[in-house]
Amino acid sequence: MRTHFPQFVLCLLPIFLGFAAVSAVTEKEILLQFKANISIDPYNSMSSWDLSRDPCRGYIGVFCNSDGNVVKIVLWNTSLGGALSPALSGLKSLRILTLFGNRFAGNIPSGYADIGTLWKINLSSNALSGSIPEFIGIDLSFNNLSGGFPSRVCDIPGLLFLSVRSNVLTGSVQEQVSGCRSLELLDLGTNLFSRLAPFELLGLTNLTYFNVSSNGFEGEIPDIQTCSDRLVVFDASKNRFYGKIPLSITKCNTLKVLDLGFNRLNGSVPNKLADLKSLWIIRLGNNLIDGTIPEEFGSIEYLRVLDLHNLNLVGTIPEDISKCRFLLELDLSDNALKGEIPHTLYNMSLLEILDLHGNRLNGSIPSSLSSLSRIKVLDLSNNSLSGSIPDSLGNLKNLTYFNLSYNQLSGTIPSAVQHFGFFAFFHNPGLCGAPLDASCSGNGMTPTSRNPKFSVSAIVAIVAAAVIVTGVCVIIIVNMKVRRRRENKTMVVESTSLALSESNLIIGKLVLFSKSLPSKYEDWEAGTKALLNKECLIGGGSIGTGKFQHPNLVAFQGYYWSSSMQLMLSEFIPNGNLYDNLHRLDFPGNSTGVGNSELNWSRRFKIALGTARALVYLDHDCKPPVLHLNIKSSNILLDENYEAKLSDYGMGKLLPLLDNYGLTKSHNAVGYIAPELGQSLKLTDKYDGYGFGVILLELVTRRKPVESSVANKVVVSCEYVRGLIESGTASDCFDRSLRGFAEDELIQVMKLGLICTSETPSRRPSMGEIVQILESIPTGLEQQ
Repeated sequence: MRTHFPQFVLCLLPIFLGFAAVSAVTEKEILLQFKANISIDPYNSMSSWDLSRDPCRGYIGVFCNSDGNVVKIVLWNTSLGGALSPALSGLKSLRILTLFGNRFAGNIPSGYADIGTLWKINLSSNALSGSIPEFIGIDLSFNNLSGGFPSRVCDIPGLLFLSVRSNVLTGSVQEQVSGCRSLELLDLGTNLFSRLAPFELLGLTNLTYFNVSSNGFEGEIPDIQTCSDRLVVFDASKNRFYGKIPLSITKCNTLKVLDLGFNRLNGSVPNKLADLKSLWIIRLGNNLIDGTIPEEFGSIEYLRVLDLHNLNLVGTIPEDISKCRFLLELDLSDNALKGEIPHTLYNMSLLEILDLHGNRLNGSIPSSLSSLSRIKVLDLSNNSLSGSIPDSLGNLKNLTYFNLSYNQLSGTIPSAVQHFGFFAFFHNPGLCGAPLDASCSGNGMTPTSRNPKFSVSAIVAIVAAAVIVTGVCVIIIVNMKVRRRRENKTMVVESTSLALSESNLIIGKLVLFSKSLPSKYEDWEAGTKALLNKECLIGGGSIGTGKFQHPNLVAFQGYYWSSSMQLMLSEFIPNGNLYDNLHRLDFPGNSTGVGNSELNWSRRFKIALGTARALVYLDHDCKPPVLHLNIKSSNILLDENYEAKLSDYGMGKLLPLLDNYGLTKSHNAVGYIAPELGQSLKLTDKYDGYGFGVILLELVTRRKPVESSVANKVVVSCEYVRGLIESGTASDCFDRSLRGFAEDELIQVMKLGLICTSETPSRRPSMGEIVQILESIPTGLEQQ
């Protein structure tokens, strides 16, 4: 998995030694002017800022020195919104201004550059726009800043850190940053910069972090004349660089992370990279590189990740790779590698991901792979492997994704791996047994070709399908009669007592939400042998959930209810539910990971927004309001365009026999349940907002709301993500398949998910506010 380093704030050494004295009264007025510009304060974070209090003692987030002057303002992750007040430039002793994780919009006041004592300013993760003022060196990452790079930013004496990551800045930067000779960190990632990248800064004495990824930089990576002996991260991925990887990169002998993936680099993988003995991560995937895998890579003792996927590599997998005992991820997929899988891979006992799919590997599957006790992803699909599947692979208890499809394997599929489903084994002509349709012959090694017999599960599925088809046909026939007999009437059926007999057996209650109904009750009884009862309808005879109309709601057409079976009749939604699209192990058409590989970030964001709009409709537009009470990913269906269709809504009113519907259904929604459910039965839309927050985290991380870890400990998704954010490694929890998408969008949605899952309902935004926040997030990618 990709390693991410904590975001750094950009520091400024004092420019002026002196400062003008400002009275405490004047500073109070300045702070109150700052407050007056704030139009959104959902948690009353500024309530302590009033005239009656001393700012140094009573204002939350304000800190003063011994002279009573304000030196620090810290208001982070409080969802404050509005414009930044230029009045703060009057705080002549201010050293630290931290406002990250809010909703401030508009421009950055140019006067902030005149605060001579300012040492650190962090405005990241807001909604700021406009150009960056001159003379400011700050962390402006994760905003919506546009325009070019400030030409005089390097005039700041002693500038150590410079980050403008995840904005929409354009133009060239090489000339502008060439004068920043004191830099320790340079992060220009995820913008729209073009032309040449400032590779000459790699020679700065104190540089430790160099990131120019996800831009439009182009040209060749030049020979590196000198390289900082402190450089740890070199990330130039996702650009338009071409040419060969320069051998001079080995001068950066302290590198731990080298990421040049997703470019147009060619030539071979330099053997000399093995001289970088400190490397933890090598990512060169998605380039035009050819040749073979250097055997020398086995000498990089502490290597954690080796990603050489989607290149043009030939030859065999060198056995020396297995000497990398600390390797966590080995991705050699989509190349032209041949030969056998090395039997020595078992030496990499920490390995979690082994992806060799899409090559020309042959021979048998080594039984020694069963020694990889920590393996989670094992993909050997689309090769020419033969022989049987080792029974010992069933001992891999942490395996979550397993794919052997499109090979030449034969024999019986071991029972311990059958749960990975049909698509993990299909297109192996010699394989037999569950979950494939082919049964095994007497010797248990070859599929039978004559007189095939259906398994018990297949027979059950066929019978169930026949029953469903029959039921649908009956309903269609009834609907046709309804339309012929009465137009534009709503369903009102009185309670009726019927004598039960063998010829007139009441199976259950069938309700159709149709505008045209049969005029005689006997038609229903004869056609469906079901009892209609107005007690099962909303409001004693209205048209039930059929009256709810919204593009992001499933259109219900009726329901069938009996003591042993409860069915909802709805429109057909072709792409299944969100849970299967995210987590299903044997999802059709995906041979590279869990779930649907077509579920890119653009579609996931659209699903989130559509679901939120549906919930707003239920809570605000329906009279009386309708709480869903069962928000979970399996209740979000996806149509042919991957638009969200929320289902299972309004059930509490539809079925009054289940007065505790929300409580009953919540047993099947572990991880989505808000804490207040166990404390009070008076629920609001904030309850649905909690479940929606879990959905947001599920979309970003592709993690189930509750999972069991390697140590058999329960891991709750929102707690896991919150912990990573607090430790500064938020990007580590992103779904691996979302690499290459706008990271700022992912982080904003992830943070919204955490706010929605606050333990206290009053701290959660309403569904209306959630929609506004989502609509304000810029989505610049129409997917790759």
